[in-house]
Amino acid sequence: MNRSLLTIVVIVLVAAGFLVKASLFTVHQAQQALVVQFGDPRSVITEPGLNVKIPLIQDVVYFDKRILGLDAQPEEILTTDQRRLVVDSFVRYKITNPLLFYQTVRNETGLRGRLAPSVANAFRGAFGKLDASTIISGDRPSAMQQVTNTLQEDSRRLGIELVDVRIKRADFPDTIGQAIFRRMQTERQREANEQRATGFELSERIRSEAERQRTILIADARRRSEILRGEGDAERTKIFAEAANKDPQFYDFYRSLQAYTKALQPGDTTMVLSPDSEFFKYFDSATGAPRRPAGR
Repeated sequence: MNRSLLTIVVIVLVAAGFLVKASLFTVHQAQQALVVQFGDPRSVITEPGLNVKIPLIQDVVYFDKRILGLDAQPEEILTTDQRRLVVDSFVRYKITNPLLFYQTVRNETGLRGRLAPSVANAFRGAFGKLDASTIISGDRPSAMQQVTNTLQEDSRRLGIELVDVRIKRADFPDTIGQAIFRRMQTERQREANEQRATGFELSERIRSEAERQRTILIADARRRSEILRGEGDAERTKIFAEAANKDPQFYDFYRSLQAYTKALQPGDTTMVLSPDSEFFKYFDSATGAPRRPAGR
């Protein structure tokens, strides 16, 4: 009897412990909780601490209080200049109304299915009014503000607060990007060829002008040299003429000596001349006076 009673007490204590454990739950600081009974929400707990629920009948659904993130799928957007851009974005949000959040989307997976289309539509509506260059350059604060305002309205209906919306990448699709790259490469190649042609033309013009200037300078220098040479020859002739006029006999003697020097070179020079030739008129003159012709 005592053993049976002890067994019953143990069973009761175990059952009581199980019921106590099943009826108590803890909400941490970074969490908020929703107590549901057969899927029907009963109470919302936003403060941390120990709480009580009906065991086996009620369940607790936890939601994070911290900032959460949702990476949207890249979306293709048609701009005002009829260009297609791929916009890759992300959203940061906080669950501010657990009851509304649970009633509308249940969990974060359900939120992705509801919020992702809203993000895509907001970007299409705002960025569809801009051209591609404005979007890619980052000059889009008004468009981003429009996207944020649109998503703020949608997020309130889902029990969340939108914290931030950002773009990770805004670029052309791969196929279009490659075509644009090839077109840009072709354009740069054309510009480079034009620059080279312009440079070659300029270099030829400079070279031609330099050659012309060189020809002019050489011709001018030659002209001046000829003038100076002519003036020098004239001056030399004048000096010789003045010297010859001062002493014609000495000048005649000097010119004869020059002739002897040039004609009678060392070696086997042979000259056949008459002894009475005018060429030898100073040979037999001890004083340097010209020889008198025979019979005078």
